[in-house]
Amino acid sequence: MPIPPLAIGVCSWSLQVTNVPELKGFLDKLGIKVVQIACGDPHHASWAEGDAMPAAARAAGFQMSGAMLGFPGEDYTSPQTIEKTGGFGDPATRPERLERFKWSLARTKELGLTDIMLHAGFIPEVGAPERKAFLDTLTQVADLAKQAGVIVAFETGQESATLLRRTLDDLKAPNLKVNFDPANMLLYDKDEPLKVLDLLAPDIRSVHLKDAKRPTVKGSWGEEVPLGTGQTDTKGFVKALQRIGYAGALCIEREVGTQADRYRDIEHGVRFLRECLAE
Repeated sequence: MPIPPLAIGVCSWSLQVTNVPELKGFLDKLGIKVVQIACGDPHHASWAEGDAMPAAARAAGFQMSGAMLGFPGEDYTSPQTIEKTGGFGDPATRPERLERFKWSLARTKELGLTDIMLHAGFIPEVGAPERKAFLDTLTQVADLAKQAGVIVAFETGQESATLLRRTLDDLKAPNLKVNFDPANMLLYDKDEPLKVLDLLAPDIRSVHLKDAKRPTVKGSWGEEVPLGTGQTDTKGFVKALQRIGYAGALCIEREVGTQADRYRDIEHGVRFLRECLAE
């Protein structure tokens, strides 16, 4: 059964779950059925079911909008550490991460899905000497995914929307899309999300709904806050998604606090999004 347009969902890793029944229990308590599910990388979000997780997830009775891949060794301590360790940014880790990406494609297919989301890493600026090798790696990503029949959505935030737009245009790969996260743009102190939405609109495949405030000290992280309490203008963002004809799920992401804190904030987020959609 297809997921209804603008269905409210949640990112599995935000709930810090360790097994499929726990995830199903949280979804039932939240009164939602849609989840963007972590592939199961031990660094990002592991599953007690191991290789049996896809079968368990398919049988659980919830709907999955896509899979999410995190790489071992990614360090989000500061913007500077993730710039060095994120995605395919470091040439030294690209071979092993391409192998991990191949694994994630197989996992995505086992889950019965066609979409996988990930952070590509900090994309080099146009004219930078390291840009060609980076784009060559993303071309490999696109080719591997095409062979598997999978669409890859790069999460926004680590680069400007203009640079991401130019990069997608340069790559010319129809299966490379965008996972639009408005809060990331503030956490990384980049764009105003609503001002750049139209620039990326043709390629927005999925979204993360979280809220944030810009950093007060340059070079540091912004502050992630519950939906509706930050600077992303979540209500305006939802209206803008409707205006551009976005028909995917609205997956709430929360990456701060204990499991209980996150559940409380996600529960608030579900209520808040329902209010946004009702207006």
